[in-house]
Amino acid sequence: MKLSLRPRTQPEVNMTSLIDVVLLLLIFFMVSTSFVKQSQINISLPEAESSTLVEEPPEQIDIMITATGTYLVNGRELINNRPETIRNALQKVSDGNNNMPLTISADANAKHQHVVTAMDVVGRLGFTQISIATVNDPAE
Repeated sequence: MKLSLRPRTQPEVNMTSLIDVVLLLLIFFMVSTSFVKQSQINISLPEAESSTLVEEPPEQIDIMITATGTYLVNGRELINNRPETIRNALQKVSDGNNNMPLTISADANAKHQHVVTAMDVVGRLGFTQISIATVNDPAE
């Protein structure tokens, strides 16, 4: 008696039912999760009775020099262009804080001497973060 062997077939794993189960679980968890609102607290803030503004010290000092040689420190015009006046105005604005950034900007027609005077006063006061403002030529 001769027995013949049939070729063995590889068993197949049906993935369709597994994918169906995973999708059903995903839908179940999405529906069953509760979206929690964050708790909110109602706060009634006080209102100011007076409208007085408290002047805060500036974060930066700006020295502007006009074409006529007039100096403006943080937008306020100085009474004259003497170095002592510039020094007093800078000390008042900075409150002795020499670490504040300082920007010197001058009109294109201002004399070079006015810019040098401002730089000299600033250097003697001990300011180290000094910038000189420039304007790029739009024709370039």
